[in-house]
Formats: sequence, structure tokens, C-alpha cells
Amino acid sequence: MLVCHTIKALKKYLSKKGAKSVGFVPTMGALHDAHISLINASKKENDLTVGSIFVNPQQFNNQSDLDKYPRSVVADLDKLELAQCDVVFVPSVEEMYPQKVEKEFDFGTLSVVMEAAHRPGHFNGVAIVIERFFEIINPTRAYFGEKDFQQLAVIKALVKQLELPVEIVSCPILRESNGLAMSSRNERLSEVEKKQAGAINRTLQQVAAQKNKSVEALKKYFLDEMSQYENFKVEYFEIADAETLKPADSLDETKKYIAFTAVNVGEVRLIDNMPIID
Repeated sequence: MLVCHTIKALKKYLSKKGAKSVGFVPTMGALHDAHISLINASKKENDLTVGSIFVNPQQFNNQSDLDKYPRSVVADLDKLELAQCDVVFVPSVEEMYPQKVEKEFDFGTLSVVMEAAHRPGHFNGVAIVIERFFEIINPTRAYFGEKDFQQLAVIKALVKQLELPVEIVSCPILRESNGLAMSSRNERLSEVEKKQAGAINRTLQQVAAQKNKSVEALKKYFLDEMSQYENFKVEYFEIADAETLKPADSLDETKKYIAFTAVNVGEVRLIDNMPIID
């Protein structure tokens, strides 16, 4: 496995390889099994797989969150090598952004609801770094997990908006044994918090099982369940149209809906989602 720290070195490698299809898996490091599942998916469908490790400052609206984001590059590279990733791009901030970036994207509803409302500028930062990666790597396919469902929708919108020649592949959420969605942020949870956090997934399942109830009743149920934990703080809980991500006031059985939530468990912000009607 080759590790490249510069765009020049990566482009030289890709040019020399001349692969017919290139799969790309962008990460911010602190890798876990869900990241590796994306690498595995790419390897099945492409001649060459490129991974990246880059904590993108553009997508953090909270400096403290950026500072606390887990970093474990040496361990990450070991995991990627074990997964037989072909090449890993590990650039510096200066390498990615040699000049100040001031792009502003508009993704309509996606730019204002749920994650976008609670993390101003986050998705604009995601769009900036993904466009930059696609420009550098020119992948055939790029792989993203459905835990970050709204991010996935934003990236699909970006590709459509800019008419980029890359296929966006969505991959299912991987979960811990207690149902907690795998996330790099889970490393910051205490053992007690990690055990408690399994309640988020269990409650989403219970909401899905009661889909015949009103949206208002389902919201109340979720919030009531979460309120049983003193160290839980729900930032939002929404049931939204699976296509547009527009929050729903009522459910139409002919449409698809997903329940989305962000819950702070202690000092760690966790997101999750689950189909309600699919």
C-alpha cells in the first residue's frame, strides 16, 4: 500500500497505474469497521481503491469539535493496509487548500434542515472538500455510509449540480452489538455512555414499529424515551421525506420516510437515522 502526502505524488501514481476504474473512500481517520466496509465495497467494484485521511477544517463550525476530533493516523494506515487498500492520500491542510476557499453552495432544502440548521456551514465545507478530492483523484465511484444520510444527499446533489462524472455509492449503516451506529466519535464515549447510547437505535426501532401513529405522537415518544437519561440532550428529531429530506407533518403510505436524530450523550454528539416507511 502506497501512502501519498502530496497531490503530485498521488497523481503520478494514478497516472502510472492507468486503472480502468477507480474507487474512492474519503475519511477523516479514526477508522472503524464501517470505514473498512467501504474499502471492501470499493475493492469489489473497481480495479484500484484510493482511501484518504484528512480532518477537513472547512466542515467544522465549532473549533472545539475540530480540536477534539480523534486522530490516529498510524493505526488507521495499519487498518487500511490490512484491508488491502491500494493507495492512501494523507494531505496537509496547506496541500488541500493552498489558497483561501470562499465557495458557497446552495443545495436548497438540504442546506437548511436538520444537520444544516444545527451546524451552519458544515455542508458547504463538505462540498468544498469533496469537490477538491474529486478534482484530484477523478474517481469512477465514491463510497459513503448511510449514517451520514443528509451528507450523502448533499454529495449526490453536488455531483448533479456540477455534472461530475462520478457514481456515488451509498453503503448501509454498520452498528455496534448494542445497536449504536459506528462512528469515530464513539471513541470519546465512556463505557457507561456507550452502553446507554444503544438506546438511540432501540428507540428509533420502536418509532418505526409505530408508524401508524401521527408524526407529532412519534416525536413525543422519542423525546420522552430520551428524557429518561440525564446526560442525553436531543438536538433534533425529525421524520423527513426520504427523497427531499423535507420534514413531514404527516405520513403518506405511498412515500418513503426516514427518522433522523442528533443526540448529545455527555459531550459527544451522535447522529442516527432509520427508515419509517420504506
